[in-house]
Amino acid sequence: MGSVQAADPYPSKVITMLIPFAAGGPTDTVGRLIAQSMSKDLGQQVIVENLGGAGGTLAAGKAARSPADGYNIFLHHIGQSTAPSLYRKLSYNASSDFETIGLVTDVPMTIVARSNMPAKNMQELLAYIKTNKDKVTYANAGVGSASHLCGMLFQTAVGVDLTTVPYKGTGPAMNDLLGGQVDFMCDQTTNTTSQIKGGKIKGYAVTTKKSVASLPDLPTLDKSGLPGFEVGVWHGLYAPKGTPKPIVDRLNKALNVALKDPSVVSRFAELGTEPVSAELATPEAHRKHLDSEIARWKPIIDKAGQYAD
Repeated sequence: MGSVQAADPYPSKVITMLIPFAAGGPTDTVGRLIAQSMSKDLGQQVIVENLGGAGGTLAAGKAARSPADGYNIFLHHIGQSTAPSLYRKLSYNASSDFETIGLVTDVPMTIVARSNMPAKNMQELLAYIKTNKDKVTYANAGVGSASHLCGMLFQTAVGVDLTTVPYKGTGPAMNDLLGGQVDFMCDQTTNTTSQIKGGKIKGYAVTTKKSVASLPDLPTLDKSGLPGFEVGVWHGLYAPKGTPKPIVDRLNKALNVALKDPSVVSRFAELGTEPVSAELATPEAHRKHLDSEIARWKPIIDKAGQYAD
C-alpha cells in the first residue's frame, strides 16, 4: 500500500481556547467550565489562554490570525458583535474572519448599587438617578465591556447622560462599588450574585425579559419602569476562518456534550445562568445571532457616540 501515512485523527494534541479577558472574570469562568468538560469528550486537554486588552479586540485579532487547524478556538461574549461599531479600526472582520461553532450561554445582567444607596427599589433608583443626574456615577469595566454596553442602553432608555467611570476590568469596578466610591453599575450575574446575596451591594433588577431563578427577589427592568429593556451577555465559541467543517463539527459535538454536563449546568445555575438550548448551540444559529447582533448594536453605539480608539 506504499508508505503514505494517514493524518493523525483529530484531535491528536492539546487545544488552546483563547479568552479575551483576565482570569477570574465572568467570561473566563464560563470558558474554563466548558473547556474542562470538552476536554473529556475530545480526549485531549483544552487549555485556556487569557489575553486581555482593548475590549476583547486584541485576543479576537490574534484568534483570527491563528492557524485554522482546530487547535485554536476562541470564546467571546457580546463584545464580538459590538466591536465593529465601537472601534474605528479593527485588524479583523468580526463576522467573516471566523467560523462559528455554537452559542454557549446568555448571562443575565443586574442593576446593582452601593450598599448605602437610599433607593429601596428600581422605581426609586430611577427617580434618584434623574434627580441627581449631575452627581451620580456609573461604573463600567471599560469600553466594549458588557457593563459599558448595558450602561449605554440604560442611559438611552432613561434619557439621561451620566458620569461614567471606566475601569480596567470588572474586578476593580466591583471593588470601588463595594467601597462606595461609585454609585451603581450593570454587571453579569456571574459577578454579582454572591455580592447581592451577601448584602455587600444592593440588587435592583435583572436585564433579561424573564426573572432569574438564583435571584428571585429581583424584578426585570422591563417590568420596573423601562419597558422593552433587554440585554444579555451571550457567549459564543469560534474558530479561525477556514477551519475544516469536520473539525468544526467535532468541536460542536464536544461543546454540546459540555452544555449537558451536570457539573456545568449546576455551576452555571449558581452563577445565575444556564446553557443555551441545543437549537442555539449550532454553527448556523450562532452565525445568524452574531450577524443580527452586529446590526442591532450599530445604531445604539452610533447614537451614543462613544467610540474606542
